[in-house]
Amino acid sequence: MELQQLRYFQTVARLEHMTQAAEELNITQPALSRTISRLEEDIGVPLFERKGRHIRLNRYGEIFLAHLERSFLELDQAKKKINDMARIENLSVSIATTNVSLFPSLVSAFLRQYPDIRIRQYLRSDINMYQLLEKGEIDMCISSELIEGPDVQWDPLFSEELLLLVPREERFVHRREIRLMEVADERFISSNTSYDSSNWLEKLCRQAGFAPKISFEGNDSIVIGEMVSLGLGISFIPKPLWEKFSELLKDRLHVLTLTEPHCTMTTGISRIMGRYLPTAAHTFYSFAIQRTWDDKNGHPVF
Repeated sequence: MELQQLRYFQTVARLEHMTQAAEELNITQPALSRTISRLEEDIGVPLFERKGRHIRLNRYGEIFLAHLERSFLELDQAKKKINDMARIENLSVSIATTNVSLFPSLVSAFLRQYPDIRIRQYLRSDINMYQLLEKGEIDMCISSELIEGPDVQWDPLFSEELLLLVPREERFVHRREIRLMEVADERFISSNTSYDSSNWLEKLCRQAGFAPKISFEGNDSIVIGEMVSLGLGISFIPKPLWEKFSELLKDRLHVLTLTEPHCTMTTGISRIMGRYLPTAAHTFYSFAIQRTWDDKNGHPVF
């Protein structure tokens, strides 16, 4: 059983099409078919159900693929560890994040102290981040939603107060505070990327005793602010973001402090427990935990 055979098998299993797999692997289709057949002979059972050019893993193939992918992951981890020990690994850290506002400040502070390390950022949802973590495609992730998984280590970094972003209208502008239940009949506008606010919006509204009516989801804070200013809905906004955002639309927007419930959001950093982290990634993880929490006011500090 050769490593090349196993790589070919993994590609065929992913594409479930022999011709497409051959094109991706840059070999002929007959050569690929012979390789898969030899692998099946070595194992002693067929791994695919064949229907013309289309093939599908059978139950033997599914078991073999699951073990194979874990083996490849272990080989990749071993390579990283050896390269790191030999100091020939490229000093880079791969991070998935949903908190796009925090990331530039954190990275700039880190790079001032470690200028030789390269940061690679991926913008992903919580579900996609866990998948990337499990496959070893990223070193860690930063999110305002707990990444769930039996093997995930999640460390909190800081908490932020959430304010209610409303249009500058007579019914809101003379108020400074509001109970969330008071806006149960309002339409909500949520962000589906920055700050994970869609998940937080639904959780906090359920905590207040109602299900929010979400009329729009977007990933551009300025667009969301414009829609709120036009009276198309209301939205949550973290206090530090409002402090930056208010200069642009402060004449058309207003924020209210939420009193029942008091709304906060905690951002944390996650990694796979027990998995080897290269020196650069371990350094970033430790830096983030030690440098982003201000006990006095709860704001991120760098």
